[in-house]
Amino acid sequence: MGVQQEELRVIKPLIEQRADPFICRHSDGYYYFVASVPEYNRIEIRRAQDLVGLITSAPVVIWRKRETGILSANIWAPELHFIDGKWYVYFAAAHTSETTEGLFDHRMYVLENENANPLEGSWTERGQVRTAWESFSLDATTFEHNGSLYYVWAQKDPEIEGNSNLYISKMSNPWTLIGAQTMITMPEYDWEIIGYKVNEGAAFVRKDNRVFLTYSASATDFNYCMGLLEADADSDLLDAASWRKSKVPVLTTDESISMYGPGHNSFTVSETGEKTLFVFHARTYKHIVGDPLYDPNRHTFVAELLWTDDGRPDFRGSVAALARSVQYE
Repeated sequence: MGVQQEELRVIKPLIEQRADPFICRHSDGYYYFVASVPEYNRIEIRRAQDLVGLITSAPVVIWRKRETGILSANIWAPELHFIDGKWYVYFAAAHTSETTEGLFDHRMYVLENENANPLEGSWTERGQVRTAWESFSLDATTFEHNGSLYYVWAQKDPEIEGNSNLYISKMSNPWTLIGAQTMITMPEYDWEIIGYKVNEGAAFVRKDNRVFLTYSASATDFNYCMGLLEADADSDLLDAASWRKSKVPVLTTDESISMYGPGHNSFTVSETGEKTLFVFHARTYKHIVGDPLYDPNRHTFVAELLWTDDGRPDFRGSVAALARSVQYE
């Protein structure tokens, strides 16, 4: 008889009812956590010295939506970044009006805080991040690479059929784009266009001489999944030709472990900094009543990021390892 493989378990969330999760480990020794809240009406931060501590850490609300006009509806996908000695939160917000036609007409905005602890101090609205078009846009992330600050986001190009493509640009400061704005992927494969034609929710990670951008595709039900772009680390990231795109999704629904619609991930590091951690959201059931956006049960999961022999991130292997482990105990 061969060696029996350890049985997969149902994966357990680290934090329940938090979608679009973003976790960073700062030089002060704390993990910081932000995500979309089910009410879509505020931005909150929690912190702890280890990941498990985030479960019981009390969230601190740093900003609430306005009552009317811009910044007044559907506050989505905040990310917290420390840039040049200050904290920045990037997020998407829509607006309300008498006819409420703007509820899903999102734009991207930035908050700034000079305090060393982002749970304290005051947050200043730095305003909208302006792009080449005034159109639906969301899911911004930033990263520093080879001395430049980059911005990656999802946006609707009025001339292209579909809901959103991914774009990259450099930044002159944490709220201003400069120079070329390049589309690096648009929904084209069957797995990217189920329900909606969507590429969104990018996250950056580097290993050795390559850089990677994950992203999410299709509708936010059990069809939601992840794709992957990669480029050489010394290439021109503003040149679309530098990016190579996986023809197949790198993470999809896995009913054997009750994981449905995985996506909108981020990356952080272990407490020692030696391991990369993969943060993502998913549901634990398949069938949803009503609009998936208003189902609150997208939960935050964290797994050690494993790598393939050829140096690419192995998301399926990472989740399988999580399912074999004793989680968060």
